[in-house]
Amino acid sequence: MLKKNTKVGILGGGLTGLTISANLRLANEVLEKENICGGLCRSYQAKGFTFDFGGSHIIYSKNIPALDCILGALAGNYSRQKLSNKIYFKERFINYPFENSLHELDEKDNAACLYFYLKNNYSQPGNFKEWLYSVFGKGIAERYLIPYNQKIWKHPLEKMDFLWAKERVPLPYQQNGSKTAKFMSERRDSREADFYYPLRGGIQALVDSLKKKTLGSIETDFEVKRIQKKKNKWIVSDGQREKAFDVLVSTIPVFDLISCLGTVAPGIKKALGDLRYNSLITVMIGTRQRKNSNFFATYFPQKEFLFHRLSFPQAFSRNNAPEGEFAVLAEITASFKSRLYRTTDREIMNKVVNDLHRIKIIDKRKICHCRVARTRYAYVIYDKDYRKNIAMIRSFVKDSGIELCGRFAEFEYLNMDACVERALRVVDRLNKITPGYSCREKAYEITDT
Repeated sequence: MLKKNTKVGILGGGLTGLTISANLRLANEVLEKENICGGLCRSYQAKGFTFDFGGSHIIYSKNIPALDCILGALAGNYSRQKLSNKIYFKERFINYPFENSLHELDEKDNAACLYFYLKNNYSQPGNFKEWLYSVFGKGIAERYLIPYNQKIWKHPLEKMDFLWAKERVPLPYQQNGSKTAKFMSERRDSREADFYYPLRGGIQALVDSLKKKTLGSIETDFEVKRIQKKKNKWIVSDGQREKAFDVLVSTIPVFDLISCLGTVAPGIKKALGDLRYNSLITVMIGTRQRKNSNFFATYFPQKEFLFHRLSFPQAFSRNNAPEGEFAVLAEITASFKSRLYRTTDREIMNKVVNDLHRIKIIDKRKICHCRVARTRYAYVIYDKDYRKNIAMIRSFVKDSGIELCGRFAEFEYLNMDACVERALRVVDRLNKITPGYSCREKAYEITDT
């Protein structure tokens, strides 16, 4: 049992760190590198538009305590909606997911997808690419899933593990464990059938709500540069200021954490250097055109487009764009050290705008705002050495006495709800209370848009 005067240091003021702080009954302080909290859950506002520039986020979960924690923090500032996404395929829009919408394809593509799905007898997969073939068949894999995943991961699919995909990739409908030609367009993971989103403030509204709820303190513009253990205290320094804590929880990227710990064994350095991830470039466009999207996002597997996904902020909330105006958020993945990531904002902006104009998503003559944002840490890549490397790193950090929590701290592809769930586990261990106690506020009245 921790002493009542125990002070907890929380490195990182993103969703995970603030969830811990807001639900912790112990004295705590959040140390955030940037001048504003949020991490990937940041929103940018300009000229009446609101963009989630860390990528479009929605709120959904099978985990009731996590969902209650999120909705309770938002205190009624959210709506509930039915998800509706599309795929841009052969110059037209079909319903997402692809395998549930084969009836929307032309006769040739439909027949090929069904034939290879039903006749597929691919051997036990050894990598992600083989898994796509074995689960979906050659027709679906080669028409959509392989080109789309090659585009988003920027890493050879045959060099990626596949175990993560079972929870992340929608699976085709099967009956009694056997394959059937019946693809049900209405069948979708129940977590994604209904989702929630803030009515005002974008996804940052959740972060801001958690900040108000916390009983701890938050120090921004504090870049952790050195961590030492002295007389049973953790001493955290930014080079000028020092903070002392009894317990340390890190939600910052594990790369940044380990670089602050001093001497590290060569094996750990190598494992860390071998971890793979993608960065994110987002292009935020506001236009003075009266146009509405009846869907939230569109996926683009084609190489000709830089972006893999478009989303339409005003579809998430009517308050994300001024009345009668239209907004688009384009998402582009890139390796942090790649030529694409170093491409100038203007070049990226011009390419995206011209492509969107060409396929009639926007009228570029009516653009009133455009900005490019970059996020270094965005997507964890599960290469074939991932499990070995991350096991070594987690063991090293655990032995040091620091708790890891969050997407890039644990280096695991976690959605928002999973980050909250992991944060609540940490809270429960530190508070020594029953699971879920600190965030069982019931959701407030739901307002549909």
